[in-house]
Amino acid sequence: MDLTLTAEEQAFRDEVRAWLAENHPGEPPAGGEDAQFEFARQWQRTLHEAGWAGISWPREYGGRGATLIEQAIFQEEMARAKAPRPANVLGLVMGGPVVIAHGTEEQKERFLEPILSAEEIWCQGFSEPGSGSDLASLKTRAVKEDGGWRITGQKVWTTYAHHAKWCMLLARSDPDAPKHKGLTYFILDMEQDEVEVRPLRQITGEAEFNELFIDGAWVPDENVIGGEGNGWAVAITTLMNERAGLGATAALGLQATLDDLIELAKRRGRAGDPLVRDRIARLKIAVEGLRLGALRSLTATMRVGIPGPEGSIAKLQWSAANQAMTELALELGGLEALRTDDSWSYRFLRSRANSIEGGTSDVLRNIVAERVLGLPKLR
Repeated sequence: MDLTLTAEEQAFRDEVRAWLAENHPGEPPAGGEDAQFEFARQWQRTLHEAGWAGISWPREYGGRGATLIEQAIFQEEMARAKAPRPANVLGLVMGGPVVIAHGTEEQKERFLEPILSAEEIWCQGFSEPGSGSDLASLKTRAVKEDGGWRITGQKVWTTYAHHAKWCMLLARSDPDAPKHKGLTYFILDMEQDEVEVRPLRQITGEAEFNELFIDGAWVPDENVIGGEGNGWAVAITTLMNERAGLGATAALGLQATLDDLIELAKRRGRAGDPLVRDRIARLKIAVEGLRLGALRSLTATMRVGIPGPEGSIAKLQWSAANQAMTELALELGGLEALRTDDSWSYRFLRSRANSIEGGTSDVLRNIVAERVLGLPKLR
């Protein structure tokens, strides 16, 4: 792949960089989680008004229709500027692309614009207690009734459920079918009495995600995506989109963290320590490997038109490198880094989830082994 930008791509980069310099919203407020979420919501509205929110979406659905190279450039510039994430990130990255790929024209008309504007927040109802990362073993049931479905079950680790209007929900609609075959993909209205959201307090003190208790919640037929029984294929589209854009952005984010780590080593008088220098060098190699791997995945996506399983490699590399960086930072920071108001303390605690969220590292290794390397299946 020729990594040299064309004149058009360089002009695009200049446009993004200039716009971010003029419109960067600054640091999130210190007024608590609700204030920070509203800050992110307003930032997404600003992005949407300028045509940046759905950069990968086709123009006919309110997006920018950017090429894959332009999408990579945009994400790099966002990371470089340390711009905050939009509020409706799950809707933008997963929900919207799934509706575009598998939805009816009526569904596209109903759901896409409120995703872009952050008017309606989306969450993802996949994981369940007891099923771990084996998504196809889920037990949430969907029973057919006239005009729709009744959903009963429990979901867990549901990010932003306490803010969400809609949930991308996978449920078992045919209990007699093989476990990958009897699933259907629903868009569940969260604003009904049959849906209870219970926050899960994290080790950081935040409640970013939640448990969902669903007791006979109603989903009309028009909110089924991809047709009855086709939920597994639709879910795979969701997960591929979740991991596809991680690599290049993650590499830049890790580079910024590494820069902070190097500054910490200097402040603590450890920059000349050969053991510290060796660990930092290894982390630099990991970041560069992630960046180059992301570019390789980008070329593969450009050839076939859809993200492939290689995105699982980037997720594995990112989680391992970020955890290693925060561990070294705590060693360098000593007792000061253990204070609850220290940024490295927060980063370390939050990084514990990296090897679990978005697919556990063990499951991702199986995906890489079977679907990338072509090794025999585990079972």
